[in-house]
This record gives sequence, C-alpha cells and structure tokens, in this order.
Amino acid sequence: MPRKDCQLKISQKGLYALQALMTLGRRYGTGTVKIREIAIENDLPEKFLELILLEMKNARIVESVRGARGGYQLRRQPVDIHLSEIIRLVDGPLAPFGDADQLRSLIATDADHRALYEVFLKVRDSAAKILESTTIADLVASSTKHPKPRKKGKHGTLLSVIEKRTASPGSGVK
Repeated sequence: MPRKDCQLKISQKGLYALQALMTLGRRYGTGTVKIREIAIENDLPEKFLELILLEMKNARIVESVRGARGGYQLRRQPVDIHLSEIIRLVDGPLAPFGDADQLRSLIATDADHRALYEVFLKVRDSAAKILESTTIADLVASSTKHPKPRKKGKHGTLLSVIEKRTASPGSGVK
C-alpha cells in the first residue's frame, strides 16, 4: 500500500477549479457565466464553487461582474493559463512526490536511498513539465474532440459504475 504522502496531490477542490476554468475557457470572449451555470454544467456543488472562484478572483485568474448580467469570466486568454498555476494555487507543490527542494535535500543527505529519491525527482519533474506546458486552452480543445458522456446518477458515469460494482450482491465488497 503506498504511503499517504506519496499519493497524487490534486484535491477535489483542485479538480473542481480546473473544471470551472475549462467551462470559462470554452465560453471565453462571450461574456460572463453565472456560478449556477458552471455548477450545473459540471455537476459541482455551487457553494463550494463560490469559494473556489473567489480564490481564483483573488489570484487574478478570473474576474467577476455584478448585476443581472453578471457572473465570472477569465481575466486572461485560456492559452495563458497553465494547469501548474492553478494546481499550485489550490493544492501547493506539484506532482506525486512532494516538492523538488525536499527531494534534492533527501538526495544530498540519504546516501542509502539516493537512487530512489533521484527517480522520484525525475517523476516529479516530468509531471511538473507536463502541467507547466498544458493550458486551459489545451484542455478545452481536447474536450471538444471528445464530447462528454451523458451523466448517470449523482456523480457521473465513472463513479456510478464504481458504486454499482461495490454495491453488487455477493461481490464481497462493501
């Protein structure tokens, strides 16, 4: 079983932030989008989304407009917003093995496990490179090539399948 501190460090909040920004990216240049619309389109909790968008506003990634035609929109073009920026803002250091400085310190001080930490650093650097070179525009372009499957149940298709498997009679899984 992997240690908890070595698991991928992208929270539900981080995923929600990326989903919301994808929606704003798809609608970039068409005006503002209401929180309710973003929440419905992505099946996200509206109150939690409000907090996320406020954080994105404070970081100057989105801007809000008040009034009947108000809502949120991106402050910059989708091509100028990198996934690494969002994940660092919401979740802290990138990638599955902590921050690079911590790994470099372990490489320098733990000779017995140096080779292992060097591999972890390479994994971390590769993940960071991908996140730093991928933008909201890339996600939007990819999502238009692969349309969303229709959702089933409260949590969407994938989670519904998982829930059905774990709840099937005689499966021994509870």
